[in-house]
Amino acid sequence: MSGDEKGVVVMGAPQGSAPMTTTVINIHSEPPIRDHVIWSLFNTLFMNWCCLGFVAFAFSVKMGGCSRDWKMVGDMTGARSYASTARSLNVAALVLGVAVTIVFIGIFAASASVIYYQISGHPDGDI
Repeated sequence: MSGDEKGVVVMGAPQGSAPMTTTVINIHSEPPIRDHVIWSLFNTLFMNWCCLGFVAFAFSVKMGGCSRDWKMVGDMTGARSYASTARSLNVAALVLGVAVTIVFIGIFAASASVIYYQISGHPDGDI
């Protein structure tokens, strides 16, 4: 070899060695755990009958064992438990809030019609 040439060594598979083995690692990706913070905040602000929205918000964010803390620590069972409780409380708060709102609208409409008939002197005003 002269000074201008650079030596290149080509390496291939070893000759006469044992067959190559491969290792396969299966990574199971679990679906993300939802903490329902936005839903809990909505229920806290608008559908907070019997404080269910606030309690759901507490399970989502504020408590020492909140689902985000459990996810950070790596305890997915605890995170799922708190997220499930928050979801159940959010469903209860939403259903109760919608039911109470419908009842209030019904009472308001009935009382408004009674007042209207009383004021207008309608003959059917004696309900």
